[in-house]
Amino acid sequence: MTKQSSSRTSWQKVGKWYNDVVGEHGHYYHQTLILPNVLKLLKFSKNEKYSLLDLACGQGVLSRSIPENVSYVGIDASQDLIKNAKGYAYSDRIQFVQADVTAKLPLQSKNFTHATLILALQNIEHPDALFKNVTQHLVQGAPFIIVLNHPCFRIPRQSSWGVDAEQKIQYRRINQYMSSLKIPIQAHPGKGSKSAQTWSFHHPLSSYTLWLSQAGFAIDRIEEWCSNKTSEGSAAKMENRSREEIPLFMTIVARKI
Repeated sequence: MTKQSSSRTSWQKVGKWYNDVVGEHGHYYHQTLILPNVLKLLKFSKNEKYSLLDLACGQGVLSRSIPENVSYVGIDASQDLIKNAKGYAYSDRIQFVQADVTAKLPLQSKNFTHATLILALQNIEHPDALFKNVTQHLVQGAPFIIVLNHPCFRIPRQSSWGVDAEQKIQYRRINQYMSSLKIPIQAHPGKGSKSAQTWSFHHPLSSYTLWLSQAGFAIDRIEEWCSNKTSEGSAAKMENRSREEIPLFMTIVARKI
């Protein structure tokens, strides 16, 4: 990725908004679903030392949940988000670096024991380049945990909810899936053309698995996480049923081979 394309996909322009949404402890799904599950998958034990490389770390929300026996390096392209992350940092073992995760990483260490990519893969234009980069900095057997908006069911502008009144069910409509897509996203839709814009990049699951394999990873498992919210009112039954059946997030646990 060139420096120009990196600046286009960086969340620098929406850094303040994103930091306000996530805050010190994360938004609702960070706190109740994503961070607890990621920590389980990382499998940190109390009696060992670990090192974690967090790609596209944003303002470093994961760093504030890891145990004290884990050293952490977070990397993100946004200057403001890295500044926010450093402001939250509570220990010398927590470090942040501003850099493009799809270009050569400015890191000396080749011995990270774990890596993560949390809710950012869908905002990265060249995932294959990121995967090739991260494998260069991991020890053999290191897990790489990727959490993303579910690529099969959450495709901006190409997926939506519908209601079948006769069968009393809410369903998910998918207009496109196999095509790779570059989709503009307005951070503040109410502002129209004055809204800051980010990009979402859709790829089918088969592309992600191919790129991981080409980068030297094997996939241990794939998990799908549904919303843990509940509805009330006349439509609650069908909304809760669809919420339990259509996952919000997909998590890929890959391992360097």
